[in-house]
Amino acid sequence: MQDTIIERIDHTVDGVASLTLRADDGPLAPWEAGAHIDVQLPNWLTRQYSLCGDLDDREHYRIAVRQDPLSRGGSEYINLFLHKGQRLTVSLPRNHFRLEKAPSYLFVAGGIGITPILPMMQAATSAGVPATLLYVGKAHEAMPFATELRDRYSTGEQVILFETNHHQRPDFAAIAATLSPQTLVYCCGPESMLVDVERAFLARRTRIERFQPVAKTFGPNMSFQVFCAQSQRTVDVDADTSLLEALLDAGYPVGAGCREGVCGSCEVGVVDGQPDHRDDIGAPQGRMYACVSRSLTPRLTLDL
Repeated sequence: MQDTIIERIDHTVDGVASLTLRADDGPLAPWEAGAHIDVQLPNWLTRQYSLCGDLDDREHYRIAVRQDPLSRGGSEYINLFLHKGQRLTVSLPRNHFRLEKAPSYLFVAGGIGITPILPMMQAATSAGVPATLLYVGKAHEAMPFATELRDRYSTGEQVILFETNHHQRPDFAAIAATLSPQTLVYCCGPESMLVDVERAFLARRTRIERFQPVAKTFGPNMSFQVFCAQSQRTVDVDADTSLLEALLDAGYPVGAGCREGVCGSCEVGVVDGQPDHRDDIGAPQGRMYACVSRSLTPRLTLDL
């Protein structure tokens, strides 16, 4: 964990707070485009936010948070109660949305989904890789960082703003038909837009980041056992208990952020057995996310 101080709070558009954090003591951990951090709030909540600052600025982190009318307490607290000079503890950066190497990129962002895309656009253009950003929002004045993008890039060419109050949402199928097969597509935004992008770009490489899990249907939960290889202990996981809850109850210090399978803070190593992956990240081989995933075998061996 890292101790930070809020150096600035900017409300670039109505209902969005942009926080610039600096280290309280020593340098901040390095990060790459697509990374996010856990933020421990004074109201005892922990929330995950994409880093959206300047990749060349290694002294600060920047996050941006839109106030959600259905907030569970995180976005509302950040927008209404945090103040300059306040201390916040944040995690080391984690990255499940890495910018892979490609000969060209198409970035698609909707609303606050611009946050992980901003540093991706910077990384691509700084490396001299052709990149286009399609940024969709109701109107310019409601789109976080739209002015920053217009000042930094060639609008109409590198950055194309779609204001849905005046125009329809982009025709993603038509756009897909014009792209080179080698172009890598990255997208973050509201679920309805993500679904449209997935359909339009189905036949090519597309990377999606969601803020909320996709509704899925699984079979009934079954109880299973977990053998923790390092400590040589066995933990029982009941059908009505998550793997994360069982591990925490047994005293294992597993991270617990979103508890919805989208942030990756509860990642654990799998030594043996077959996990039932229920996350929205896509667990790498030999890993699983304990908050939502379970076991397809009666026994799992974890690297704990």
